[in-house]
Amino acid sequence: MVPTLYYVVLAATLFTMGALGVLIRRNALIVFMSVELMLNSANLALVAFAQARQDVGGQVLVFFVMVVAAAEVAVGLALLVAIFQSRNTTDVDDVSTLRGSRGVRGPKAPENILSFLAALPSKKKGTAKAL
Repeated sequence: MVPTLYYVVLAATLFTMGALGVLIRRNALIVFMSVELMLNSANLALVAFAQARQDVGGQVLVFFVMVVAAAEVAVGLALLVAIFQSRNTTDVDDVSTLRGSRGVRGPKAPENILSFLAALPSKKKGTAKAL
């Protein structure tokens, strides 16, 4: 029988590789794969501890983590395909802006609250109550 420590060391190594992939790489597909690697390393640790304790709870939790990971992959890949179709890139730095796709910009943000209040449509006289 393989000791639990070996599983934990393997899980920690896989988690570290996944974390480095998220932090270092700029390709969104590689980032998604690194997140999946981190989730699977956590699953490995959960199963190892569940086996060491002779408890089924860890394995049930792994099942739910796998369901969430599958949903995350489905949504993440759909978003990645949509972003690639609109911007022709999967680079995380190029996609990190919150502007609309194809370079369309929204209204300019006001410089301060006073210019924002001045831009609001004024109400009819006598309808505003004094504070």
